[in-house]
Amino acid sequence: MSFDYLGLSDELLSAIKDAGYSEPTPIQKKAIPSVLQGRDILGIAQTGTGKTAGFTLPMIDILAQGRSRARMPRSLILEPTRELAAQVEESFVKYGKNSKLSCALLIGGTDFVGQVKKLDKGVDVLIATPGRLLDHMQRGNVMLSGVQILVVDEADRMLDMGFIPDIEKICKMLPKKIQSLFFSATMPTEVKKLTDSFLKDPKEFEVSSPTQTAVTIEQHLVKFKGTDSIKRQVLRHLIKAENVSNAIIFCNRKKEVKIVNKSLQVHGFSASELHGDLHQSTRMEVLTAFKAGKTKILVASDVAARGLDIPDVGHVFNFDVPSNPEDYVHRIGRTGRAGKKGTSFTLSTQSDKKYLDGLLKFLAKDIPLYKIPKEILEDNKSPRHSSSGSKQSGFKSHEKVNNSSQRNSLNKKPIKKQTPQAERPIKRQSSQNEKEIKKQSSQDNKTHEKTLGMGGHMPDFLNR
Repeated sequence: MSFDYLGLSDELLSAIKDAGYSEPTPIQKKAIPSVLQGRDILGIAQTGTGKTAGFTLPMIDILAQGRSRARMPRSLILEPTRELAAQVEESFVKYGKNSKLSCALLIGGTDFVGQVKKLDKGVDVLIATPGRLLDHMQRGNVMLSGVQILVVDEADRMLDMGFIPDIEKICKMLPKKIQSLFFSATMPTEVKKLTDSFLKDPKEFEVSSPTQTAVTIEQHLVKFKGTDSIKRQVLRHLIKAENVSNAIIFCNRKKEVKIVNKSLQVHGFSASELHGDLHQSTRMEVLTAFKAGKTKILVASDVAARGLDIPDVGHVFNFDVPSNPEDYVHRIGRTGRAGKKGTSFTLSTQSDKKYLDGLLKFLAKDIPLYKIPKEILEDNKSPRHSSSGSKQSGFKSHEKVNNSSQRNSLNKKPIKKQTPQAERPIKRQSSQNEKEIKKQSSQDNKTHEKTLGMGGHMPDFLNR
């Protein structure tokens, strides 16, 4: 079945063809006709199923008729993250090139004044994150009384990020007669209550089970014992052994994202980091570079796990087993998209056991094991070796001397105060001797610092 049979206009079909698409995905087959009919939608679909085009395509045809008014958009799309919102804007630009629709993107970290100027001119499509939209509403920059279509995308992610109260507040400001489209990968109780309140006789459909991963993804579980430095060694081995052309590496914490990214860069890999602490402009630059192939490896927190349409990602690595089992499906869903093959690796040490047990229970199946050669783990056990296998000059012998000196100093028992009156008091050393001792101690400390690599040298843990 092609897009020709879904009821879309010729102008839109031409834009779809120019974008390189010929057949709709299952969710697009179900959603597009219902949206064109004016029905409310409740769609449950995992990431990577094409639901963004499932609502943008019919919206373009519906909004092609009519004109926008200043500060009164005709449609509203709410997204949980800035990246998802920017991606939806790209879809409207790509598919709506033959129409005259105007868009405004209201997200944090970007020019507030520029957003106000766009709103003043009037926009057909308003794409926003809840927090920034409420900020504009409180300042009187935007009114929602002209909205005809509402889209709440990634509703379960909205719940995770604490946006449900904001969405309820926004929905109460909308007209009573409105077409509402809700999409979510899962349907928690709180999201179900929200949809029951605002959807009227919705068309419900579920494309796949929330625990189902795409059949195009070859999954591997890598279990081993070791520290984080060994974990980074295993990661580098996998990247080389798999001849990875591009990949996304997911970490549970932003701190870990920074460490892994820096370690990869030190070892000569083309890598960059993506997490919530970065400024929005920096985040967009990082994504653009990765999409263009200028950066080969993207180390990210779960800010990049949901909905980002990055084509042709060959590999996904879970450096940490996700604490939320559902995030596993979304993470590995960054590869194997649109029918293409992909590969995922999940690294698990003894510290990940709790999360791994929860993940396997959630999936209700095992992930095939991938064995790492023993020498990969053994080579990294000695922290005195660099990544090339050569010893750092002067490090080992000097450390032994220092440690020996420190042990002798620490093992000395404190001299107890003697009670006999006949004991002679210990004389203080001369001031000249004190100066010589301080001078020698200062020289020893400088030599020790230099040898340990602290004077501007690369910290040793990044070399492991």
